Amino acid sequence: MEYAWAFLLAAIICYLPANLLPIMETVMLSGTQSDTIMSGVVFLWQSGSWPLALVVFIASVLVPLLKILAMLLLLVTVQCRSRWAPRQRTRLYRLLEAIGPWSMLDIYVVALLVSLVQLQSLASIKAGPGAMAFGAVVMLTMLSAMCFDPRLIWDPIEVNDDRQA
Repeated sequence: MEYAWAFLLAAIICYLPANLLPIMETVMLSGTQSDTIMSGVVFLWQSGSWPLALVVFIASVLVPLLKILAMLLLLVTVQCRSRWAPRQRTRLYRLLEAIGPWSMLDIYVVALLVSLVQLQSLASIKAGPGAMAFGAVVMLTMLSAMCFDPRLIWDPIEVNDDRQA
């Protein structure tokens, strides 16, 4: 469980730079532009692509934050040996495992844009420091979930059942 805590704390530390630093830097004839995840969401929203803006916001800002909060809930309740809602916490853990790789949406988009733009030679796009931090958040939350043992959720219940028998 110590590894799960360590990976989660590292993910929390990387979350702010992932959202505040540029995820993509574009160099064109007209100049250089750096975009964060939120500036991309705002651009998509203002240009009328609000469904895409919503998808990017949910997948790149909301889902990683909810994954961090969910892992925090699981780790704190296991640490305190809580008997609260073990079945629901187990389902939450399974959900975390299932959505882990889907959080990489932004990294896939940046990689696709870089390859497409480099082929056309109109501009130069490279991943910014926020992309590295964002990838770290995704990987660290996945590692935290992998190191978490969901059987620990049920340990306090089994101990109390054994004492009553």
